[in-house]
Amino acid sequence: MKTTHHKNTKHGRFWKSAVILAGLLAVIVVQGCSPSKRTGDAAEAAADKPTVLNYGYIGINKLNVPSSGAEGWGFHKGIIQEELKKHGITQVNLTGFPNGPDQTESLVSGRLDAGSLGDTPAIIAYASGAKTRLISQPSTYSIGYLIAKKGGAKSIKDLEGKTIAIQKGSFMHRYVVGLLKQEGVKDYKLVHMLIPDAQAALARGDVDALTNNGVQAIKQIDEGYPLLDDATKHPDLIGTSATVVSDAFLAKFPDFPKIWNEARKKALDDLKQHEDEYYQFVADAQGTTPEVIKKISPISEIKDTPFTDDGLKLIEGTKDFLVEEKLAKKDFDMNDWVLK
Repeated sequence: MKTTHHKNTKHGRFWKSAVILAGLLAVIVVQGCSPSKRTGDAAEAAADKPTVLNYGYIGINKLNVPSSGAEGWGFHKGIIQEELKKHGITQVNLTGFPNGPDQTESLVSGRLDAGSLGDTPAIIAYASGAKTRLISQPSTYSIGYLIAKKGGAKSIKDLEGKTIAIQKGSFMHRYVVGLLKQEGVKDYKLVHMLIPDAQAALARGDVDALTNNGVQAIKQIDEGYPLLDDATKHPDLIGTSATVVSDAFLAKFPDFPKIWNEARKKALDDLKQHEDEYYQFVADAQGTTPEVIKKISPISEIKDTPFTDDGLKLIEGTKDFLVEEKLAKKDFDMNDWVLK
């Protein structure tokens, strides 16, 4: 019995040792393999997350930043760059464009990741298949002006059979087509020209009227060019601005809309603490005076939330109009585009 007992104990100890050894080996294997896998996954995720933001805006100027709004102030003061850096974006490339269609082309081609522009070109691009999402409406007060040549038309009705210079695909394009429709003017010709070219053509008398906005419009009016109309008289024809992001960028950085809008809000809060400096910044960028900027782009019109009910209603109306007039290729559900 003693011998038998001795043999059974020895046998038990052998298996117990084997189990312990196997366990230790398993721990060693887990410790040796898991960290490298986790490290690999983290490295892969880190490699996918972008460190560069390519951002476009409308309006080429000597400061090479957006020339107004919380975005312009934020980039000018470095507030937005600093906020983005906290989330891995260490480089921001800013590119100015003369109009919205040119900017959307760069967005579609992948040269831009995000940008702010007028609602009309943003809608037209999305309706044509651009892979973007709308993440904010920084402003809902984009005013188009219809200005005639000197000695020419004195009313909108006088433009029957006349030639009007527009920036095709811009919010001003939508404004003038809507205006002429409301006024019953059906026989007219629209020609695409960038504003500097259109101004020169108007001065020569090559066109009968043009659409303009902002500082350039005020300057023309001050020079004696007849103002036939502006969008303040037609609330349904007021444009809004749009900030869009490519689907490709969002796939790599899904938190970008939230981070962007928080950075923009921080810039706006700072802007409101330095109103005089802000107006001077915008005036310098646009080549005018702070008094003019206070008139055409007051701080009170800068939105402090990504979206407002009034803004969404305006952009929905713009989309419906563009579809009806066949300026946008197809209709779509705004909820599929807007990313709140």
